[in-house]
Amino acid sequence: MIKQLWINLPVKNAERSKEFFIKMGFKLNEHYSNSNSASLIVGEKNIVLMLFEEAAFKGFTGSGIADVSQSAEVLFSIDAESKEEVDEMARKAIAAGGSSNHKPSEMQGFMYGCLFMDPDGHRWNVLYMDMSKMPK
Repeated sequence: MIKQLWINLPVKNAERSKEFFIKMGFKLNEHYSNSNSASLIVGEKNIVLMLFEEAAFKGFTGSGIADVSQSAEVLFSIDAESKEEVDEMARKAIAAGGSSNHKPSEMQGFMYGCLFMDPDGHRWNVLYMDMSKMPK
């Protein structure tokens, strides 16, 4: 039986990445954080985001790390409660040291979202969906 989902990401600097995600509103899980990793809790479902410095991540996976400047490895999507929350998360991402070339915008008539990259280039999507406008 699956009890919990943990997302593990390689980062160049665990402290810098931890501070970025705390500024985004993620909660620090001090029980699993140390000098070369950080554990954060995401959302109401308490998803765990583990940030491991690259050497530690390579030790776990036994493989190289994707060059996210050249291609997308994955797109993480965060559910927002309103368009205003999407706008606020986009502002927070830039202010916290992330980047984006995608302004918040309407998509497919029922979605409003924005894509940003964290300091290590991992792609995140903040999305509000107005289910009353969703095509049937």
